[in-house]
Amino acid sequence: MKNNYLEKFEKMRIAGKLASQTLDMLTDFIKPGISTHEIDKIGYEFIRDNGGYSAPLYYRGYKKSLCTSLNHVVCHGIPSERTLNEGDALNVDVTAIINDYYGDTSRMFEIGEVSVKTKNLINATYESMIKGIQILKPGIKLGDIGYEIQSYIEEKGFSVVRDFCGHGISNTFHEPPNILHYGKKNTGQELIPGMTFTIEPMINFGKYNVKVLNDGWTAVTRDKSLSAQFEHTIGITENGYEIFTESDKGYTKPPYN
Repeated sequence: MKNNYLEKFEKMRIAGKLASQTLDMLTDFIKPGISTHEIDKIGYEFIRDNGGYSAPLYYRGYKKSLCTSLNHVVCHGIPSERTLNEGDALNVDVTAIINDYYGDTSRMFEIGEVSVKTKNLINATYESMIKGIQILKPGIKLGDIGYEIQSYIEEKGFSVVRDFCGHGISNTFHEPPNILHYGKKNTGQELIPGMTFTIEPMINFGKYNVKVLNDGWTAVTRDKSLSAQFEHTIGITENGYEIFTESDKGYTKPPYN
């Protein structure tokens, strides 16, 4: 069984590394005054120049290379001429393809000085992802991941988005299983070695309800409250897990310095 996925994991490492290196590289550019369109262009060029492709580009008609989700945008924000302002909270989501395999990761960025409220939400979102990751090993159930994230977040007084979830990923962008960020212990599919998927909790300051705007992509909180997200691509090993999208620079959550 093990040999069946070792080659896959090696390819996932390469794709995951390019995705995380893209976020590492973009970090120095993400500050007040830059537009999300410029961030997208720089990210596109970096992925291209390092032998990869941007998975979102032309995916179901999507016209950009990255997703840039600002403030009350939950996910799938489309890069635009909107410039970043002091106090903004930005999620940048990168998916790179190399040799037909995908690496998918996102991080939050604090633009200049942000409010304590913003920092608290970002920190809780990151910690919830880590709590979901740290329990991973063969034999646990998908519901266990959701339970870890949901119980931690709701204890903090925030809410877990229901409408979007993590997903299987390998030589396809999105594949089974769905990884819900809420759930009950000991329910759902059992994890086995060789599985590869994302954990990417979207956490709202207010209620979990979202709506998709008329562009067909941008998901926002219905109550216009702040939203945050982090994402890693992960593989299940014989006795635990491997994160394919960890930062070479040791970046985890803001501030990145």
